[in-house]
Amino acid sequence: MFDKSFLLHEEVWGYFENESLIGTYVVEKPHASKLQNMKGILLIVRMIPLFFQLSGQTLHLLNSYMRVTRSSAPLFTHHYLIMIGVSPEEQGKGIGKSLLQHLINTVKADKKSQGIALDTENKENVDLYRRFGFTLSREAQMDNMPVYCMFYQKES
Repeated sequence: MFDKSFLLHEEVWGYFENESLIGTYVVEKPHASKLQNMKGILLIVRMIPLFFQLSGQTLHLLNSYMRVTRSSAPLFTHHYLIMIGVSPEEQGKGIGKSLLQHLINTVKADKKSQGIALDTENKENVDLYRRFGFTLSREAQMDNMPVYCMFYQKES
């Protein structure tokens, strides 16, 4: 995942303690260039062997998930939170909140971005994101897995 992020110039931000990564997020930035699009093609070529290791059912689920989540994102310029995570033993210490606040501050400073889109499968996360100003834009069900699509609208 990090190889993909660096290749596509996505923002990867980490929270370290004693030289150990304990939390991170990966964000797709809204300003893609033609060079980045070419790198995306290179990435696809590099990932072809992975596709042969996944079952048809898994590939179908991933494709369906991407179709649902990306169609729920707004059409205007925004950041897309691909993932955010904190190691289990470090959860509950405010690390995830610090990472999310850093992302919100980054987006507020970006004159072109109008907000942040994200998706989560965890209902408990919906309330957390709401406390940061996100709104639920779509709720879907995929093979007994809930998907909650949310958006943070940057104030003008």
